[in-house]
Amino acid sequence: MKLYLASLGAGLLVGIVYSLINVRSPAPPVVALVGLLGILIGEQIVPVAKNLLAGDSLRAAIGLADCSDHVLGQLPGRQSAAVEPPQDTPLRDTPPHTPPGS
Repeated sequence: MKLYLASLGAGLLVGIVYSLINVRSPAPPVVALVGLLGILIGEQIVPVAKNLLAGDSLRAAIGLADCSDHVLGQLPGRQSAAVEPPQDTPLRDTPPHTPPGS
C-alpha cells in the first residue's frame, strides 16, 4: 500500500509542478495509461512465447512467465508474490536426462 501512496504522491507533486510552470502534461491521461498498459503487456510477450515454444500450454506459459504479478504488481491482501513449488515437483513434464553414450 505504501508503494501506491508514494506513486500517487509523486504524481501529485509532478502535477503541481506542471501547474506552477504552466506546462500541460505530455499526453492526455487516458492515452498515457493505455500506452503504459501496452508496454506492460508487450514486456510479457517474449517470456510467454518462449514457454509456448518449449511446448507448454497457453495457461501454463502465462503462469510460468509470472505475468499477473508483473503487470498488476503484488495486489493488496496477498501474502507473497511468488509461491515456491516443492523441490521434487518439476514445473513441466520433461524427460529424464540421460548421459551421452548410454
